[in-house]
Amino acid sequence: MGSSDRLFNRQRTVHEILGGGSVADVILWRQKNVTLGILLATLSSWVVFERSGYTLLSLISSVLLLLLTILFLWAKSAAILNRPPPPLPVLHLSEEMVKEVSGLIRNRVNDLLSVLRTLLSAKTQTCTSKLLHICC
Repeated sequence: MGSSDRLFNRQRTVHEILGGGSVADVILWRQKNVTLGILLATLSSWVVFERSGYTLLSLISSVLLLLLTILFLWAKSAAILNRPPPPLPVLHLSEEMVKEVSGLIRNRVNDLLSVLRTLLSAKTQTCTSKLLHICC
């Protein structure tokens, strides 16, 4: 390897500094198809979100609605054409998982209420009035 492969005449090459794996290959354009695919995916997502006014939540909702519609049409056409219906996984929520999530939500709500209580207390009344003046 010549000195042209090295960054600022260092001991290691740029490829080695970036980790030497496939990520370094993508960053250095050694895998041109992968790099071009990443750039095109980034550009298309920017166009979808910035130019069309979509948000991530509306995009996810639209995709889920489309998938639900396809599943509904597949199930109805299977019944008409005497085909097997689409496979649906069995979903099961364990009691301990539900208790854990509800406990986490309860803790967060209690923290929020505690912050609101201190914010609206008499000690910080001037801060609260300034905040309400700015918001309203």
